Amino acid sequence: MAWFGGYRYVKALRVRTAKALGLDVSFRRIRWADTDGQPVCPHCGGLDAYDCRRLKGAPRFRCRACIKDFTITSGTLFASHKLPLRAYLAVIAIFCNEVKGKSALALSRDLNVSYKCAFVLLHKLREAMAEELKGRTIGGEGKVAEVDGGYFGGYVKPANHRENRRDRRLARNQNGKRKVVVIVRERGGNSVPAVFKSESHAASFIRARIAKGTVINADEAGSWDALNARFEVKRINHEDAYSLDGACTDWAEEFFSRMRRAEIGHHHHIAGQYLLRYAQEASWREDYRRVDNGAQVQRLAGLAMKRKPSVDFSGYWQRHSQ
Repeated sequence: MAWFGGYRYVKALRVRTAKALGLDVSFRRIRWADTDGQPVCPHCGGLDAYDCRRLKGAPRFRCRACIKDFTITSGTLFASHKLPLRAYLAVIAIFCNEVKGKSALALSRDLNVSYKCAFVLLHKLREAMAEELKGRTIGGEGKVAEVDGGYFGGYVKPANHRENRRDRRLARNQNGKRKVVVIVRERGGNSVPAVFKSESHAASFIRARIAKGTVINADEAGSWDALNARFEVKRINHEDAYSLDGACTDWAEEFFSRMRRAEIGHHHHIAGQYLLRYAQEASWREDYRRVDNGAQVQRLAGLAMKRKPSVDFSGYWQRHSQ
């Protein structure tokens, strides 16, 4: 019966090969959508390439024009990858399946990879999400946008004894690490976040990202007074009501609700130099909250395949260990 064991081995090998080829074709169609999956050389743009994969190796192509080798992930966020392609597809699927975010520690357990690997993978996906927000302008004639700010980070632990405690709301009792996330969100449309030291620094950003003719809704904070010179601004005093005479910031508050729950339930700490990346992730999730998971995975995979190698996270741990 030795032949039967060999038959099972060959059959299993064929199944694994078929699955690998199917995954290969899926990634090729995402990467080279304009040519229906036919490889395009990232070095010279040539369309004449042939398969030159190594024995038991990952898919590899060679351009007949420039005689250079490349893979499906060459020149993308996943360039020089060490994990198999199915691992990256799993990362995107798991990441999109979460409503408020995914912690790196949980992802490391799901994929059986190190925390460092999971941390970098998640930040690369956030970088891909941010690609869609670049240069985005919202609103327009007859449309309504909402503006609001929420403060993150800079936590100051209260003193043990009551007599030694200070009012942490005062600037002199803070540590200087607290920053504000300003969200500009169109009702029924997209959003754009940004990070500033205080709300008063956000006026120029708001003017650049909101089209003329847009009606802005904001709260009674004095930081938004400068917007009256260019836009029609409706104000709402939250001490009196959450919504009054058509003025409210509920859409902006929905964004902050998602981001706060991500901070409390998953990340526990999203302040510092990567606060903007977490805000961009929350914005992307909020904009596509009504889109099914399959479409989200396809969209995020496409963004990752179009994005150039990451400047911040290529060799991240090697640089930080020096």
